[in-house]
Amino acid sequence: MMQTTQTTQQTPAYVLETHNLCKRYGAIEVTRDIDFKIARGARHALIGPNGAGKTTFVNLVTGVTAPTSGTIFLDGKEVTQTTPQHRVAAGLARTFQINTLFTELTVAENVAIPIAQRLGLGWKVWGKTGKHAALVEQAALLLDQLGLLALAARPVNQLAYGQRRMVEIAIALALKPQVLLLDEPAAGIPNGESGIILDLLERLPEHISILFIEHDMNLVFRFAKKITVLVEGGILTEGTPAEIRADDRVRNVYLGRRHA
Repeated sequence: MMQTTQTTQQTPAYVLETHNLCKRYGAIEVTRDIDFKIARGARHALIGPNGAGKTTFVNLVTGVTAPTSGTIFLDGKEVTQTTPQHRVAAGLARTFQINTLFTELTVAENVAIPIAQRLGLGWKVWGKTGKHAALVEQAALLLDQLGLLALAARPVNQLAYGQRRMVEIAIALALKPQVLLLDEPAAGIPNGESGIILDLLERLPEHISILFIEHDMNLVFRFAKKITVLVEGGILTEGTPAEIRADDRVRNVYLGRRHA
């Protein structure tokens, strides 16, 4: 009797990995030998002084910038040479430090556009999202999950800046990513109001891995479970918030004694 064997494909332990990732512009090395991993469901912060290479690293991961050397893996598959669009389709979504919303459209319409793209409708629904029940339902469900349903019918140009940042996160989530990259989600929000962003981040689905760049250390220490410190294009150290807060090297190059 012939026996058959079945092979089971193991889920990779890390949803995003980089190995020896480097970017040089001539003799200038912007990022150097970055070995980086994000676990599934992680809440991971990337911090460092201005010019440390944080945005360049995220640009490399998302495919906006091509690396000089090194490799990038998403869900166990190499994506180093793939387009940004391919990476979005594979489960990688990003928000930007400066939001790029359609300000004349409502919040629901802004959220419906990436849903339409994900469903293969493209731009056919531009100005007609209300006629597509699936788009309306999915947009409303997502906004409700994030506590933003009350804003659904409001044009973006009538929103406060902090609300616009929240809508931008909702748009990224509409792509149903495995990994969500947040580029300074609290940027431009008045001091003392970053709590609205924290409240939203805490509503995000637990299965989504979140990597965020942020200069608001109160937000970083309250939300992140792991922190990577980037200095002069390379990783200085990684650890829990408590470990990073207690690290003399981190305090000297970035945090300062006010966070000691």
